[in-house]
Amino acid sequence: MRSQDSINAPEALVLTMVLVSAADGGMTDREIGVMSALVQTLPAFQGFTTSELTGVTDRAVSLLHEDDGLAHAGRLMRAALNPKLRETAYFLGCEVVAGGDGAQRQSLDMLEFVRGELKLDTLISTAIERGVRARYQRVDPAD
Repeated sequence: MRSQDSINAPEALVLTMVLVSAADGGMTDREIGVMSALVQTLPAFQGFTTSELTGVTDRAVSLLHEDDGLAHAGRLMRAALNPKLRETAYFLGCEVVAGGDGAQRQSLDMLEFVRGELKLDTLISTAIERGVRARYQRVDPAD
């Protein structure tokens, strides 16, 4: 985040992933790996490098330690993301939860915060959640 007053869209997308990941007390190596893989493969991050990911992640964590940091993060995300990228941001948050070490209550609460801050339609957010859930289903040998 170049400035604490404004960020660009890729930085806002990373901020969203950090919020969800850090919600349960800290980011795991697995969650960091998920974030890195998403940054490397998704078109929304074209031109954004994994080395930038480290710096933006550090600044996002610092932001959360500020007074009123969570509210400030919400304002930054809303200002940086157009409606289509707000859906992408929510998808990324869901991916971090699903691909990480499992859905903790704090992470789910943070997803709810993100959904509200980005003013996502309930039907759209539910569809995103179902899509991510389907992506992480496992084959049960008994089936």
